[in-house]
Amino acid sequence: MFRYGSIFAGAKSSLMDTNFHEVYNDVEKAIDYAFNGQFVLKFYDYLKIRGTKKIEVDAFIESSTANELSNLVTDLDDYLEGGSDEMHKQLREGYGHIPKPEARKIRNYLYGILEDAWKYSHDKRPGRRKKQTK
Repeated sequence: MFRYGSIFAGAKSSLMDTNFHEVYNDVEKAIDYAFNGQFVLKFYDYLKIRGTKKIEVDAFIESSTANELSNLVTDLDDYLEGGSDEMHKQLREGYGHIPKPEARKIRNYLYGILEDAWKYSHDKRPGRRKKQTK
């Protein structure tokens, strides 16, 4: 009865999301590992091996996980910059247990994950179709 209805269209997108949730979990684990000094995820290679589609990567770029990564990078930038105002005091309190060289490595690693997602999305753009020879 609802064969061509919108019910099935919504189910298709939710199936795509459930398969991609493991990527979100792996990125969040990589963030946790990074703060423990282990840089285990090469995100571009991970996406390539997994055969991730451009739509999925674009959804990741717009996701709250990528937003959290971006916020962590800006917080680490501000921590590395230093300062004496109230915001920098809070950042020193939060990230003070991490030496600045280690914080620089973490910041570069987290930003690398975002760059890899952007690069993969850019590389997966549709190109021109090749002409069929007769």
